[in-house]
Amino acid sequence: MVKKVENIIVGISIGDLNGIGPEIVLKTFEDNRMFDFCTPVIFANTKIISFIKKTLNAEVSVQGIDNLEQIVPGKLNVLNVWREGVNLDFGKADDNVGRYAVKSFVTATKALKDGFVDVLVTAPINKYNIQSDEFKFPGHTDYLNQEIEGSALMLMVSGNLRIGLLTDHVPVNEITKYLTPEFLESKIRTIQQSLIRDFGIVKPKIAVLGLNPHSGDNGVIGKEEQDIIRPKVEELFNSGIMAFGPYSSDSFFGSNQYEKFDAILAMYHDQGLIPFKTLSFGNGVNYTAGLEKIRTSPDHGTAYEIAGKGVASYNSFREAVYLAIDVFHKRNEYQELIQNPLKIKQG
Repeated sequence: MVKKVENIIVGISIGDLNGIGPEIVLKTFEDNRMFDFCTPVIFANTKIISFIKKTLNAEVSVQGIDNLEQIVPGKLNVLNVWREGVNLDFGKADDNVGRYAVKSFVTATKALKDGFVDVLVTAPINKYNIQSDEFKFPGHTDYLNQEIEGSALMLMVSGNLRIGLLTDHVPVNEITKYLTPEFLESKIRTIQQSLIRDFGIVKPKIAVLGLNPHSGDNGVIGKEEQDIIRPKVEELFNSGIMAFGPYSSDSFFGSNQYEKFDAILAMYHDQGLIPFKTLSFGNGVNYTAGLEKIRTSPDHGTAYEIAGKGVASYNSFREAVYLAIDVFHKRNEYQELIQNPLKIKQG
């Protein structure tokens, strides 16, 4: 049975309280129509969210709750993950504030694993002030990959533009360590399965970018394309996966070739993120594909320079909520399809 839209529980980790995270969350739910799509739950503290709401003059009421069984439909619920006060200084990196960002995220992730929330949307964190002896992860994706079944892949989404990353938070001089035939195949298969299960695309077409300038120019500027990427792409194509490439990334995006594909696999972070953020116009979403649970986030960071000023755009966060809900439905439809295939009558 597909769950009704209005019953979908959206867990929200609050991110860095000194950044724009709380502002974009509150702004998103100032529009009462959002409650027709979902019931949101912020993992934080009612007093601090009320303080930020007052500071920013946000016109949305919050419902404080002490456990997830108290969730009130049609309200912006705030689960009290902690009780003590937190000193805020908008726009400042603070290790103590970072600890509360982790507390919110870890608690929300557990609620996602345990089925108390249906999807998770994460507000931006500061990757530096979240580090501790208890939390040694570069970001959300790495922790989720440990905690939730599956193999995580960062997939940036804006409408029909979807760019996945072979490597994400990896130094450029270490990228080739990850570029193996096995790893490349696993990422292409993850994208294919996500396009089918999460986006409802029956026979997806996937473009694979080259690593080197001009895709190596037939080995003149690097041999990874000849030795690894092209042979693996051809092998997968011959096995029935509609994978193509490798393509030179500059001409691929400059000539609008990307419009012909359902997804693109970039070899490293900036190769995928620069064209994505240029083309998505501030409405992009970071989706963690490949996991058994659904997580999205806006495609930007804490934006300390404008935090607390009430001028942050909430478009990307709102799109992240929409995408999480859409994927939830697509997965339900996919499950019904594979569990109840059409029976073929024998003649």
